[in-house]
Amino acid sequence: MSATAENPPGRSAGAAGAATATAPAPPARAAAPAVEERVRARVISDDPLYRAIPVALRFTAAEPLAVRVVFPAELSPEDTDNEWVFPRALLEAGLLAPTGTGDVRVWPCGRVQAVVEFHSPEGVAVIQFDIAALRRFLRRTYAATATVAATR
Repeated sequence: MSATAENPPGRSAGAAGAATATAPAPPARAAAPAVEERVRARVISDDPLYRAIPVALRFTAAEPLAVRVVFPAELSPEDTDNEWVFPRALLEAGLLAPTGTGDVRVWPCGRVQAVVEFHSPEGVAVIQFDIAALRRFLRRTYAATATVAATR
């Protein structure tokens, strides 16, 4: 599951030597704040030893309702980053109680861990995170959203 962002079409310069009147460029808008938190997570499997993996949690104020969880390329059969995009509210609610019925499900696991389960046609991945890291990330996303709202 992923989402794509479209880039606005670029402006093309006028033909060389053509005399054109141009209006002053509009003031540059600040880029939407982005948040990235790099965390260690654990792959949960039937193996008695867990495997720690690096995970990037990403958010941009341009997509204020979504968060991204990016797994490194070495975990993918295609050798590409594996990015999952899902609602920020799902992650937040899943820290308190089991939530989700689709491709992503989240639930607390004791007082300090949370589990995120990713379903795809290739199978299911069950990943355990420290709740403190997820809460820190969520706080930073809300701070970024508040910054954008304050500048409007």
